Amino acid sequence: MTKGKWLILAAVVAVAGLFVALGLNRDTQVQHFTAKVERGDIHDVVEATGTINSVITVQVGSQVSGSIAKLNADFNSRVHKGDIVALIDPALFKGALLQATADLKNSEANLAAARANLEKAKSALVQTKADYDRAVGLTKDGVMSKQQLDLALSNYEAAKASVDAAEANITQAEAQISLKEAAVTVAQTNLDYTVIRSPIDGTVVARNVDVGQTVAASLQAPTIFTIAQDLTKMWVYAKTDESDVDNIKVGKAVTFKVDALPKQTFQGVVSQVRMNPTMVQSVVTYDTIIEFANPELKLFPGMTAYVTIPVATVQSALKLPNTALRYKPPMAPEEILALYQRYGIEGVDGAQNGSEPAATESEKPAGAQNLPRAPKAETAVVWKLHPDKTMEPVKVSLGITDHAYTEVSSVLKGELKESDDVIIRSVVPKGQALGGIRP
Repeated sequence: MTKGKWLILAAVVAVAGLFVALGLNRDTQVQHFTAKVERGDIHDVVEATGTINSVITVQVGSQVSGSIAKLNADFNSRVHKGDIVALIDPALFKGALLQATADLKNSEANLAAARANLEKAKSALVQTKADYDRAVGLTKDGVMSKQQLDLALSNYEAAKASVDAAEANITQAEAQISLKEAAVTVAQTNLDYTVIRSPIDGTVVARNVDVGQTVAASLQAPTIFTIAQDLTKMWVYAKTDESDVDNIKVGKAVTFKVDALPKQTFQGVVSQVRMNPTMVQSVVTYDTIIEFANPELKLFPGMTAYVTIPVATVQSALKLPNTALRYKPPMAPEEILALYQRYGIEGVDGAQNGSEPAATESEKPAGAQNLPRAPKAETAVVWKLHPDKTMEPVKVSLGITDHAYTEVSSVLKGELKESDDVIIRSVVPKGQALGGIRP
């Protein structure tokens, strides 16, 4: 029994020693994560987010203030041009029209009275002129005195002045009639404005008031309905970055998706790139207008569209993952430069190839640094891993990118072919200094 216990204890110690040895050996080695060089298609695209809108949207408002008496349309109602969509309580406007009409009739009566006074004044003028003429003849014959002649002349001049005054009263009465007619027209127009009609054929996409609600049009016309003219033809207002504007051409076919139908892809065409910039937190974007057909009315105004605009495409290209282009080996700059010189690579700064240092085991988990990002350089150096765990820098010329993979236009220094392993990340054991990695 004692011998058996000792054998078991010896086995446990041996296994523990083996695990410790393996762990120590693992902790002293740099771990490389690689990806395969592939051959396939690359599609360079511009991706943007936009909002779906109707081509023509009209806001129907009220030009007069009052309470809403009736609504003949609601959300999603189909309306035609001239249809009555709302009524404002017309009581006050009818009263104003009646008052203006009464004032007009009063002015017309004043005009008739002025014309009668003119006729009376003209008759008085005829009589006074006859009296004056007789007084002149009688004065010459010595029958009437000079004083009586002056009195007849005075009456004649007064009659003429009365005629002029009567004519002026007629002109004033006619002006008053024109003024009252204008007031009647305004009152009638305001009464007509209580009946709100649709200006276009379309669909009501918004209703902003309820029956009984008071609208005030003193400062600006309140919006009662928003009507979209034709929802079978719509636009996407896509916000595109200023760096992508040059790659977007009018007439280019695009695709987009929406959250409501994630499995369906919609087709559209770029119709315009507007030159009006929008700046938000120092980011400049431009509106790209995309036309598309919506015959089944699946897409609604206001939906968010995720737009993909193709720029360029290559087929059967040798391609690298973008993470390999950003990789920098965990070596001192002098060691990297020495490797460049050994493999004949010139004109590349040792600290230039990639900006992300190797991670340690206590840092972010594997893959946390592999965020898609397009390379900015036309050439790059990637690090190929041989079966014997040695590393070789290879200088390549870059083509287009889809932000995950980049085309290798040509290999400038070294050799790179399909299925080769390129390093995308290295993990340095905690506490180990850079350098000492076998090239």
